[in-house]
Amino acid sequence: MFFRKLAIALLSLSLAAFAQQPAEHPHDMTMPMPAAPAQQPQPTAPAQDKADMGGMQMDGSDSIDAEELNFSSGTGWSPRSQPEYMWMTKFRQWQLMAHGSLFLTFNKPTGPRGAGKFESMNWLMFMEERKLGRGTLQFRQMLSAESLTSPHPGFPQLFQTGETYKGAPLIDHQHPHDVFGELSARYVLPLGEHVAWSLYGGLAGEPALGPVTFMHRVSGWDIPAAPLGHHQQDSTHISFGVVTTGLIVGKVKVEGSAFNGREPDERRYNFDFAPMDSFSGRVSFAPSANWTMQYSYGHLRHPEALEATNINRQTASIEYNRPLANGNWASTLLWGRNEKTTEKTTQNSYLAESTLNFAARNYAYTRLELVDKDELGLPGHLTYRIGGYTFGGMRDLVQNAKTQIALGADLTFYSKPDALSPIYGEHPVAVKVFLRFRPGRMQH
Repeated sequence: MFFRKLAIALLSLSLAAFAQQPAEHPHDMTMPMPAAPAQQPQPTAPAQDKADMGGMQMDGSDSIDAEELNFSSGTGWSPRSQPEYMWMTKFRQWQLMAHGSLFLTFNKPTGPRGAGKFESMNWLMFMEERKLGRGTLQFRQMLSAESLTSPHPGFPQLFQTGETYKGAPLIDHQHPHDVFGELSARYVLPLGEHVAWSLYGGLAGEPALGPVTFMHRVSGWDIPAAPLGHHQQDSTHISFGVVTTGLIVGKVKVEGSAFNGREPDERRYNFDFAPMDSFSGRVSFAPSANWTMQYSYGHLRHPEALEATNINRQTASIEYNRPLANGNWASTLLWGRNEKTTEKTTQNSYLAESTLNFAARNYAYTRLELVDKDELGLPGHLTYRIGGYTFGGMRDLVQNAKTQIALGADLTFYSKPDALSPIYGEHPVAVKVFLRFRPGRMQH
């Protein structure tokens, strides 16, 4: 109830402040088009509290002129020093942007439940942005073709759970994402030099719950698999009906959301509208351009189609990014917890992931997880502690201002209770070999 009341209070206060704003324009938030680089740009200095996001100067001070206009998921904060891979142009008063990622993968888990498959995880996001009054308006559309490029019933992934296939729980597979992952609008209005109000909403979008989702955070966007703890951490990144309002004061943001907390159904091409009867709240802190932190709490009504229970979810995360002389280093620590109100059970998840881009073209990454799973389809509905330990790397074969194409591979080891050995084998592992395609790196 606290976060429901907080969201209502924030919205009332924000609307009142908006109505009292004068018409002058002391802050120009228009984003100029950066010059196209002649070759792949690289940072030339070690990390500092300053970054240029598409022409907007964002330093480590309290200025909020363009603070909300980073390119993460929903209204989540990413470190402002992180690299950006996108295409940009300008049309009249609009800044137009597009970014995305495409993996072409051969995926082979071992053991009795493993099966080798060719697959493609992919997404593409468009953004349109312009100055409106004293603030800035941004539209987003995120699309995915995974309903066509994932094998049935989904991407093979040992111990993964969540959502359904042909009316049964989806187990040992990651579900494909919907065609429409985001159709949203966001408005950011400065109320003073160090204070701003933001309003976000959409037919499909992400509430203020959890960290920046795995496909958009720099520590994880080169890893061609979802975390095992996805449904305890950031599964609400596609919610069909959401509204979020928040206040930014210096380096702190407080926000609340009302949203539809039900998972998308098996038809990946439609809009699964339902009452916005779930709610969440989040507090974020960005002490410098290299760090962001968040704590969030949400109440989700009937998120899983085959479970009558509601879920209370908590998450906390720390993201760190450090530009290097010829690359970048990004890391995330993350905790997520689901409390199922009907069963009165608790499932925790812990994640540490890190990606190092070195010598310009080379990448090394790891993702280490411990996750409680109670949806493995075994008698007794018991909870099992599962470990997933991924180690991988890649190298850019093509790297220029327009595109990057990399060849990579990774290996995942699993730990599990002995009771699961007859089902998964003694030492299950998974191997992936893949090509990764994305836009070139922006000039900073």
